[in-house]
Amino acid sequence: MPDTPGHDHAPLSLDPSAEVLLERRFDLADADATDAFGARFAHALDSLRANPVENHGAPPFHGLHVQLHGDLGAGKTSLVRATLRALGHTGRVRSPTYTLVEPYTVATPGKPHGELQLYHFDLYRFSDPAEWADSGFREYFAQDAVCLVEWPQRAGGLLGVPDLVFSLEPDASGAGRVLTAYAYSASGKACLERC
Repeated sequence: MPDTPGHDHAPLSLDPSAEVLLERRFDLADADATDAFGARFAHALDSLRANPVENHGAPPFHGLHVQLHGDLGAGKTSLVRATLRALGHTGRVRSPTYTLVEPYTVATPGKPHGELQLYHFDLYRFSDPAEWADSGFREYFAQDAVCLVEWPQRAGGLLGVPDLVFSLEPDASGAGRVLTAYAYSASGKACLERC
């Protein structure tokens, strides 16, 4: 898992002025490895939301914007499902392909940081970035929530620069996946360092 701080290329269709603060690669050999990464990501989110004294200098948690890139069947929804399960969600996790967004509230009883709001977006059905502007979804990003966005490129540049990008592709064998993660903010970097 090499770290490449300050890598000078944007992974996908992000604003070219966006600076990558940290890049890491994770080999996900199978579904169990994807679930394990989802659990590490959930733990990292939980850690970021913890008491600032326990947070070792990480910025205060004010939500996280995560974009998930990859072809159909790359494992984007599987990764979201694994993350939600690890955060304690016990209900069904649906792909938001037709609903466009699925909201989740994860309770963290006994912890000082309370409930966490997560919104899972799938913009695959958008044919024009204007649909993002008309959707009214921007308000979700103004909350202290985690917004996980599949097919963000369908919104053009209207989503802005995310805190994190997870890019999933098949590995050389074709049996597993490679997840390349890019952090674009201090919060994204702090989260990725904990994964």
